[in-house]
Amino acid sequence: MKVISCIREEKNQYKIDQYEHLLKDNATEFNQLSNIIGLVGNGVRLKLVWLINQEQFCVCDLADILQMSVPAISQHLRKLKDVGIVETFRDKQTIYYSITSAKKLIVNHILNLVSDEIAVTI
Repeated sequence: MKVISCIREEKNQYKIDQYEHLLKDNATEFNQLSNIIGLVGNGVRLKLVWLINQEQFCVCDLADILQMSVPAISQHLRKLKDVGIVETFRDKQTIYYSITSAKKLIVNHILNLVSDEIAVTI
């Protein structure tokens, strides 16, 4: 295996320092985004986020749609709730899930990669 080395003529230390500081200063945001992408990278959770982004659902509806058990769906929803992607609200005895306003923008960006291929006609 041939090792390719860097052949730059001059090292731009200012540029290197600038981007090192930007990464350090935004470490929290990078970690949060990485966690979100990692969670939504799971097929079931991606489908859940896509569905909940369309409209609010209860866990039973989501379980029926995905043909999975309520406990399995609940575990996925708990992970999404723990990082602030989804939130709940209660209507009488039923708990509904929706995308949090804080994460709506990033969720929409991620889902735009999927939604262009899916036609929703309900």
